[in-house]
Amino acid sequence: MPQTLTIDEAEFQASVPALVEGLGARGLDRVEVTRGGQVVAILTPPEAAPTAGADIYGFMRGSVVIPPGYDLTAPVLERFLAEEQDRFED
Repeated sequence: MPQTLTIDEAEFQASVPALVEGLGARGLDRVEVTRGGQVVAILTPPEAAPTAGADIYGFMRGSVVIPPGYDLTAPVLERFLAEEQDRFED
């Protein structure tokens, strides 16, 4: 059964690996870190653990539009340099 653990910061520093493992295995659902009796931090596991091979990229997929017929492989540096040179010649 998942549980909440309240721990002092000195004890927390000494037991971080075990606490992280407990959160990851869902043996703990919440760790409250205290300093002087006051809660200063709360650790909880993520809602859904990422699965192996999950697609973590592409959250902005579809936000860039390339106009039809636009050649992404066409050289642009020569045109840019020519425009810069024309600007200095005038």
